[in-house]
Amino acid sequence: MRQVLVFRWTVALGLLLIAVSFGVWWTARTPELEQVDLLVLHEEADGTCEVQWGDPFGPGTREAPYRCDPERDPLLKAPEYRPGTDIGWETGFVIAEGADKGELYSEEKHDGSGAVLVSDVLVTAGVLLTFVGVAGGAVRSGTRVSGVRPGVLRRAERLRAAAERVAGDHARAVRAVRDAWEPVHREAVRERLDRMPAGTLRRAAGVRRVPADVWRSSGLHTVRDVLDAGAWGVAHATRLGRRPAEKVWEAARRRADDVEADTVVRLDPDPLDPGTARLLNALRVLVEAGPAAREAAGEGARLAGRLERLLADAAPAAGRRQMLDACPEARHLAPLAVTELRGILDAAGRARTAERFAQASVDLLRGADADPAALAARVDFASRPAVYYGLLAEAVGSGSLAEVVGTGSPATPGPGR
Repeated sequence: MRQVLVFRWTVALGLLLIAVSFGVWWTARTPELEQVDLLVLHEEADGTCEVQWGDPFGPGTREAPYRCDPERDPLLKAPEYRPGTDIGWETGFVIAEGADKGELYSEEKHDGSGAVLVSDVLVTAGVLLTFVGVAGGAVRSGTRVSGVRPGVLRRAERLRAAAERVAGDHARAVRAVRDAWEPVHREAVRERLDRMPAGTLRRAAGVRRVPADVWRSSGLHTVRDVLDAGAWGVAHATRLGRRPAEKVWEAARRRADDVEADTVVRLDPDPLDPGTARLLNALRVLVEAGPAAREAAGEGARLAGRLERLLADAAPAAGRRQMLDACPEARHLAPLAVTELRGILDAAGRARTAERFAQASVDLLRGADADPAALAARVDFASRPAVYYGLLAEAVGSGSLAEVVGTGSPATPGPGR
């Protein structure tokens, strides 16, 4: 689970305190006032008095206790203000808004100094918390994104793409050789099976009591004929029972597997059939690319896998946003992966690895010769047959060159097709 963003919560709390302080200040502020004349109905020496005033916001007059100014001019006090009465004169203010509209304003009654003090404390605390949250978050963010290295990741991604490309180009060239080799090999197997008499299967199948003339009259002359007929076809043609016929067909199937594993493809350019021409053309691509392309493909496959793992670990270092959004473990692994990527890139730069990959891809992408007679491939094969046979052995997965060319030397292939 991702850790709590402490500094964000600190900033949020600071802003909340500032908002609350504003609300407290708003409720404690001095309301709108309107000045009115006050008739002092009774006054004590200390200024405590009872006053009357006309309500400017409603009909009639209102009376209330008030704190008169005891130091005002004596002419404004009773009885000088109105001789023979206890009435004096004073000025005051009434509230012009809110629920107390029209009431006499008194500093003692409406003093909001306490609330203002609370508002000041709250706004001070809010500003401090906001500053701490913003500053701490900035420092922490700077620390978290200190390992951002987008340039290294871009270079590593380009090298990975080049490595994958050369490995894929070589794989396509090898697959083209296999695709051309399979029909030639399959035809060679069929020809060998055509030369094997069906009667030789009796001993392999353990069915010795079947006379040889049964095979001649059945129309199943070769092992290939038995394979093509199937178990039911063998039973019908030879009039054997189902079980002996199945044994004969299974023996034919085993013989065919042995022949398939043992049959070699001979690249005989004279005469040259279309299948062998396609195979020579496909092989010529690998021959012309040379061992350097094969080595570059192998290195590319290994390097692409290694770079893919390191790029996945270094992904948060691609940008500030990615680093901020990453979990702590990913932020810890990213700088280590970037360091390893930088080492690989430096070594690849010294070895000109990317240039070798690009050249190998160009050599492999030239494609097979479209000449159906494979004239250039035939001439090239005649000059270096061992190279062609060696690459054919690698492409079709044979364990050694001898398995492909038979018992003869590469220059003089053994019998086969």
